[in-house]
Amino acid sequence: MTGTILIVDDLATNRIILRARLGSACYNTLAATNGAEALEVARKHRPDLILLDIMMPDMDGIAVCRALRDDPRTAGIPVVLVTASNEQALRLAALDAGARDFLTKPLDEMVLLARVRSLLRASELESELQRQCALCDHHGLADAAPGFEVPPRVALVGASARFAAFWRRQVMPLYPGCRVETLSVAEALGLQGAGHDVYVIAPEIADEPGGLRLLLDLRTRKPTRRAALCVALATGATESCATALDLGADDLLAGPIDPAEAALRLQLLVARKRRVDALRNSVDEGLNLAAIDPLTGLLNRRAAGQRLRGMAAQCRREGSRFAVMLLDLDRFKAINDSFGHGVGDKVLQAVAGRLEGALGPADVLARHGGEEFLVALAGVTAGRAREVGEHLCRLVEATRINAPGLPVPLQVTMSVGLALSDAAPDGESAAVERVIERADRALLASKAHGRNQVTVNQTAA
Repeated sequence: MTGTILIVDDLATNRIILRARLGSACYNTLAATNGAEALEVARKHRPDLILLDIMMPDMDGIAVCRALRDDPRTAGIPVVLVTASNEQALRLAALDAGARDFLTKPLDEMVLLARVRSLLRASELESELQRQCALCDHHGLADAAPGFEVPPRVALVGASARFAAFWRRQVMPLYPGCRVETLSVAEALGLQGAGHDVYVIAPEIADEPGGLRLLLDLRTRKPTRRAALCVALATGATESCATALDLGADDLLAGPIDPAEAALRLQLLVARKRRVDALRNSVDEGLNLAAIDPLTGLLNRRAAGQRLRGMAAQCRREGSRFAVMLLDLDRFKAINDSFGHGVGDKVLQAVAGRLEGALGPADVLARHGGEEFLVALAGVTAGRAREVGEHLCRLVEATRINAPGLPVPLQVTMSVGLALSDAAPDGESAAVERVIERADRALLASKAHGRNQVTVNQTAA
């Protein structure tokens, strides 16, 4: 993993040592000698991570950390504060200022590099999601509504009665509204363990030989892989800390655990986890909107093309054929001209709903454009495909559509052009294009011969 790390320390010896350690691990480094210079370098170069000394002559590290957090240009850069002091008040102030961690001098190289790797992985994921969200927003595909904020849930995994009592009595009162539950390892890995924001692996598990492998199980299982993982260790053993971070831990708590620090770290973990969830949901919504027609909720033309190519490949492997129908509402322009486009939209939505209800999950249904729909059926004969097309015609004809301002419900009909696929020596894309072209010719024939009927392209039959 490569990345650029800004080292901020007023002592040249400390900067040289850190640059040597990080350089040997193939990280690029920048340096600053005081707080003001650190802010300038961070804004100009946007490093991937900042190692920031607390004691400096102009601004202390906590003030610099707050300034970085409050500036939109640098707010997303993870900061690790470094100091020779281990005062608890200083640790809490550092975390409250926005620091992702607090390391005490002399720095252990194994833990330092493991923490750097962990923070860079998390930062890279969040940055990529932010980039994708910005792209969705640029294309008008970021309309996801904010969801209801449910109370945070924390699971203590493998906790003894004493450890669980400590969390309930001393830690959780400092995090109002948060729910804490005690789970066995089997429960955490089963369905009953799903839905928690944070899993805290208790020292009873973490300090056992091989106990940290639980991190891999939690990180790779679908119900828990997006949760935040925190490991509580009875001691701050160097090897255990580094191993936990490299196995996927988002944060560590080394004994003796301070309740105020534990509660604050939990709040920060929940906030980061939910921020990433919101970004991921926004991206998912944007991708969904990119494939869905916003009026009818059906696949759009581009997404339907992808599904058709997949259907063509499947039929080629199975030695079967697929059918494509183009369905066009008859005299739809007259509806728009007589009653307005709002009524026309209601008609399209009603017809889309009837078609969707009549087709199976393996069938493809899309809005092909305007008042035209596309239906594709895999592994069918011409006779069976025609039966489906005629059923859809009768279904739409029997539909009565109500809309504001209409004196009576509207009745509409549709014409259908049907074609079956042929062999595709030149690939699935060409096969899809040809069958759609033949279905389009059949649709024109249906329109020319009286509408409200199915015409089969004879080349495909």
